[in-house]
Amino acid sequence: MPQPTRGRPRAFDRDRAILDAARLFWRRGYSGTSTRDLTTALGLSTSSLYAAFGSKAGLFEEAVRTYAERYREIYRRAVAEQDLRTVIDQILIHSVHEFTQPSDAHPGCLLSSAAMTDSTSTLDTSAHYTELHGWNERALHARIERAAQDGELVAGTDVAALTGLVQSVVHGLSVRANLGTSREDLLTTAHLAHELICRQLTSPTP
Repeated sequence: MPQPTRGRPRAFDRDRAILDAARLFWRRGYSGTSTRDLTTALGLSTSSLYAAFGSKAGLFEEAVRTYAERYREIYRRAVAEQDLRTVIDQILIHSVHEFTQPSDAHPGCLLSSAAMTDSTSTLDTSAHYTELHGWNERALHARIERAAQDGELVAGTDVAALTGLVQSVVHGLSVRANLGTSREDLLTTAHLAHELICRQLTSPTP
């Protein structure tokens, strides 16, 4: 009589593993997430986890960089647009969509996670996020400065202040998203903010 065969092990999905790990890190912090927690959530043995990511610290670093870099990509694409109205629109609207990703595809916002107040010797999460935020702000500032030189802005516009205004709106939308505000409501706010901010631009030539 043939012996029953054992079920095939679950195929390793690196993206899913990073997402599941990020959820734990975001909720519990680095120190509060044990290797056992990770292997249980990911369905991996300790040896398989180490083979895939090198260590718990390696998995944490990859999770932070994977999800934080998505915000950098929003700015990278937006500042390549031809007019400043579109640049600002893309930053606000795409940020809202990123903040409100469904939970099965996104671990949540890193800014308000436990990982931001935790510490690890391999990756200073707050420092990485600060670097990312600085890159985004510099990219936007440079783009607004170019718009001023091209005559898109009212003469005398404070480029730094306008940059700060856009960034403040983005961060406010993030906070409201974390408090459970719906995507629809956030988009309504983003569209209104875009309209008000763009009043600082010069009127388009007929």
